[in-house]
Amino acid sequence: MVVRRDRSISIFAFARAARRYWLSVFPYFVCEVRRWQARARAIEDPVLRRLALDSMRAKRRSLEGAVAFAAFVPPAAQRPVITALAAFQVIFDYLDTVSEQPNADPIRNGRQLNLALLSALEPREQRHDYYAHHRQHGDSGYLDALVATCRSALSELPSYAAAVGPVRRAAERIITYQSLNHGDSARSHAAFARWASGETRPSTGLRWWETGAAAGSSLGVLALISATADPTLTARDAAALDDAYYPWIGALHTLLDSLVDHDEDTASPGQRSLIDYYASPTETAARLEMIAMQAVSRATLLPHACNHAMILAAMACFYLSEPQASAPNARLAKKQVLESMGALALPTMAVLQARRVAGRLLAPARAGGTT
Repeated sequence: MVVRRDRSISIFAFARAARRYWLSVFPYFVCEVRRWQARARAIEDPVLRRLALDSMRAKRRSLEGAVAFAAFVPPAAQRPVITALAAFQVIFDYLDTVSEQPNADPIRNGRQLNLALLSALEPREQRHDYYAHHRQHGDSGYLDALVATCRSALSELPSYAAAVGPVRRAAERIITYQSLNHGDSARSHAAFARWASGETRPSTGLRWWETGAAAGSSLGVLALISATADPTLTARDAAALDDAYYPWIGALHTLLDSLVDHDEDTASPGQRSLIDYYASPTETAARLEMIAMQAVSRATLLPHACNHAMILAAMACFYLSEPQASAPNARLAKKQVLESMGALALPTMAVLQARRVAGRLLAPARAGGTT
């Protein structure tokens, strides 16, 4: 009886959050996407214009996931939260794409580019020449506009000052991950391994690449931004959020992304997937299950635990509803992670799979309308 009651509560909470998302968050999110697409089309450099538009198109669903945090904030704060979340995630996705382009010094270039993430979150951070080490040197003010928009939205949130420390640390981890993860000019990942090994606390039991994966996730920043809409947020609350998302929730996020994008990540010579550090699909499944269980456990200890549990389940199901998650090398990991998510996995997977089917059915009509 207790299990059934918990399940019904979970499904009710899921339905209520879904209603808030589709009715109040998603419409404003669509406006934000159109705003940044229009701004990207105005980039004069053809390469950067293409990368900006491609990153928003290819990673549209990661943007949708980013603004999902706004479904749990007070209605009066939804607009600045959505604006900040969308701007930060657009920067994150765009720079992830730009950093992958060939460069003589990819580590220095990656770090310089990703300083925009820190600038967006810290009003006192000085402006940087983000493209100082890049082939293209001007985006017609695209990054500057995203940074300014994120800063302005954050200034409207009542408790942002309480979260500045954890937010800054999370951004600095992302910057380091993004600068090292793609390897150096010799396509060596030794610097990434050294850094992640030094960041790994023995008490966590994590492997170095799992800690590295956690550092590369944007979820911790997104969670902290949305939390600052609560005027009662304390520095202790912000620290607890950071501890849950880094390393556990963040590690699961990046590793699931790596699991479903394995073939794409390893298509280019010298590139590798974080999943390749595991010895076998069986080991991959066991490690992801352990991390998923820890992530669920940490989420349940947070204030507003149900909200974080739903975000966690939605994130996991987003990746595990991908067709690639049913490939032979990923199938066991999918099964065990879904089991770790508990009762929320079933309705979330159902919604995401239905949406993917609808998307495939509507694709021909959309294509016909654009010709």
